[in-house]
Amino acid sequence: MVNTGDTAWILVSAALVMLMTPGLALFYGGMVRAKSVLNMMMMSFGALALISVLWVLYGYSMAFGDDVGLGLLGDPAQFFGLAGLMEDVTTDDGGLPAMAFVGFQAVFAVITVALVSGAVADRARFGAWMVFAGIWATVVYFPVAHWVFDFSLDEHVGGWIANDLAAIDFAGGTAVHINAGAAGLALALVLGKRRGFGREAMRPHNLPLVMIGAGLLWFGWFGFNAGSALAANNTAAVVWVNTLVATGAATLGWLLVERIRDGHSTSLGAASGVVAGLVAITPACSAVSPIGAIVIGLIAGALCALAVGLKYTFGVDDSLDVVGVHLVGGLWGTIAIGFLADPDAPAGVESLFFGGSAAQLWRQVVGAVAVLVFSFVLTLIIGTVLQKTMGFRISEEDEVTGIDTAVHAESGYDLAALGSSGSTAPPAGRARATAQDPARTTERTLA
Repeated sequence: MVNTGDTAWILVSAALVMLMTPGLALFYGGMVRAKSVLNMMMMSFGALALISVLWVLYGYSMAFGDDVGLGLLGDPAQFFGLAGLMEDVTTDDGGLPAMAFVGFQAVFAVITVALVSGAVADRARFGAWMVFAGIWATVVYFPVAHWVFDFSLDEHVGGWIANDLAAIDFAGGTAVHINAGAAGLALALVLGKRRGFGREAMRPHNLPLVMIGAGLLWFGWFGFNAGSALAANNTAAVVWVNTLVATGAATLGWLLVERIRDGHSTSLGAASGVVAGLVAITPACSAVSPIGAIVIGLIAGALCALAVGLKYTFGVDDSLDVVGVHLVGGLWGTIAIGFLADPDAPAGVESLFFGGSAAQLWRQVVGAVAVLVFSFVLTLIIGTVLQKTMGFRISEEDEVTGIDTAVHAESGYDLAALGSSGSTAPPAGRARATAQDPARTTERTLA
């Protein structure tokens, strides 16, 4: 029998997670230069369109169909086109309709693919990105989702990380964030550096957009994490609180590092700290206490703030810090379970600091490393093949002109129209203010 309360919660949670992809588009879109904002946002919206279709056709079946070998892959034909799932059937004894679970997991697949795009901002052809997104979802995300999220039940056999390894990943630290972060690193290596990387200022062109996007991500993430309880119950409530407090702590951690290192705390740092905290608490939110969540968040904010600068040290142009935030934050949050898991939390497992057991720690490390290596290697292969066949990176001329104009024949801001009906000269007061503060003019030009 269908539990209407739980079903309502999952459908609302799915809608919240779906909103995260447009939120990511705003977050990423504000972080790039003005000439790239539409392309950046289109990569998120393109993923939303494409992966939704692939998930219904065969993605759900590959992730949650009966295992066809060693916990590595679900049967792609079992639920092809969601055959047999429209009836009033439930996924478990709790009474959740199968289609509610299908929809909830679909938006996880969407945002995982969209996250990867931030690593190649300003220089990826949209058509090649769409081909990559479809291939990557098929050969990387759908199998990894089977590994991590598909639990064995009755006669159904699920994935190896969830069942054989018994690593904890409540809402996607491995399947979503380590997966996307490793893919972003591989793709950044394939496409190479942006023209002027490390020499020219590449400031975010619209920080209010970044802040709005971060706010939408934080809002939607309550569906992402608490919704993964798959019921409106105590686990969802604990996870909700842990998600809130870890994110707050991470924001403070990031801002503190900025203040000590740079002498000031920035809005971009606050927005980035929000995402770092959300990433880190995602795998651990059911396994730790609220105090543990604060520790995870605080360390994640500081760690990711330090990690994002390493791209200049190693010369890898991870444009929007997918590696520094999602890979590093995902690794920390996943492994931290082995240190901070509290037996009194819903997951009910002991850790090194709470119970003195290292059993869960090695499980977390193995799961994290397995996903990282699998995603990195396959993404490197997929990206290289696409670059050598259809061409993944735009030309240098188009990159200088602006990818929005070159690829989409549009501009995010029609500034020319502002002066079309009269004089373009600024009022005297504005002219004097600009002259007195040339840095403002320089920053706007660089943006």
